[in-house]
Amino acid sequence: MSLALATLLLMLAATLLLRLPIGFGMLASGVAYLLVKGQDVGLVAEQVLNGLYNSYVLLAVPLFIFAASIMNSGTLSERLFEFALALVGRVRGGLAHVNVIVSVIFSGMSGSAIADAAGPGIVSIRMMSKHGYSPAFAGALTAASSTIGPIIPPSIPLVIYALVSDTSVGALFLGGVIPGLLMAVALMVSVQLVAKRRNLPLSEPLPAKEMPRVLARGALPLSLPVVLLGGIYSGVFTPTEAAAVAALYALFLATVVYRALSVRRLYEILVESARSSATVTLIVASAFLINYAFAAENVPATLAAWLGGSRLSPLGFLLGVNLLFLVLGCFLDTSIMLLVLVPILLPTARLLGVDLVHFGVMVVVNMMIGMVTPPFGMLLFVINALAGVPLKAMIREAWFFIGVLIVALLVVTLVPQTVLWLPGVLGYGGR
Repeated sequence: MSLALATLLLMLAATLLLRLPIGFGMLASGVAYLLVKGQDVGLVAEQVLNGLYNSYVLLAVPLFIFAASIMNSGTLSERLFEFALALVGRVRGGLAHVNVIVSVIFSGMSGSAIADAAGPGIVSIRMMSKHGYSPAFAGALTAASSTIGPIIPPSIPLVIYALVSDTSVGALFLGGVIPGLLMAVALMVSVQLVAKRRNLPLSEPLPAKEMPRVLARGALPLSLPVVLLGGIYSGVFTPTEAAAVAALYALFLATVVYRALSVRRLYEILVESARSSATVTLIVASAFLINYAFAAENVPATLAAWLGGSRLSPLGFLLGVNLLFLVLGCFLDTSIMLLVLVPILLPTARLLGVDLVHFGVMVVVNMMIGMVTPPFGMLLFVINALAGVPLKAMIREAWFFIGVLIVALLVVTLVPQTVLWLPGVLGYGGR
């Protein structure tokens, strides 16, 4: 290991331990590498910026962020909750099932786990707490169900994975459908088991005369995933253009149809979205700098050659990656793993013949589980801050759902067709 690379790793570890903003930590580490190496910082910065400006795929990220913010600020979350309640609200533990169903529906609109937790997730927690559910149970289930958001398309993490792996966004989006539904089914089965054991509340059935009203209120928001996926796979627009359609559609519903968004609130949303997008862009740019350093030091090729010489099977490699990411997910932010670790592992995946669509969906599922895993589960902290659910009690409840999601992850890992079948049927290539 060269002195420059050792400096980068030490600086990165120090910034993570000090809990500095991830983007600034990676940027400082990359600049330290360049200074020790004696390279021109300005020249490398120009190369990184050119890479960002030429990335059409990356444009989808701020648009999906804006769309999710619009949905959470209007009445869309409440309308989706009412619709899901009409579907499954009358069974024992019905509101817990509604929590999962709402996450599945909202996942087809936002592509963000945090947006799911902060929008319909908070509505679900309040309704569950009001009807006799433990706030800790409601919070833990909301954190677990919010992980479905970035798996079922559209998905911000899959867009970023497509950027670093040069994989088809359309194939990745299709590949996430069945794993996302599998996660939802696993969570609903676990809810049913808990409902019987704890005798969870039985919700009152929705009167038949109210059903048309509820369906009408939810019809337009529910049409958004159909519009997005139909447009993408019919060739009307690209996944990046779909993000613009999602933002425009959500804005039209919130301002024109439902009149639930004031001019002042729209301005606040634009500012919030710009800040979030700037944060993501800084992290991506910093990750490009880190990856530049790793490539210059030949780290990915060396790792690929070492793993290739160890006679590791593709399945052994995937299980090893899962174990590594499950452990690191307890301590690292998903952006570090997605933008720094994944590019290092990609050459090995290619060498072993692992399908990069399968690998990408598996990795993103793994990283979403990390957002629920203590001690640094981001979704747990978001729910604690926004809904006031005690963190310690929520963590105790979360372990069961984490175990259920890991079982779903193993199924996705061991059965690649859960990811590859749908892209294959619709004519999207694998690697």
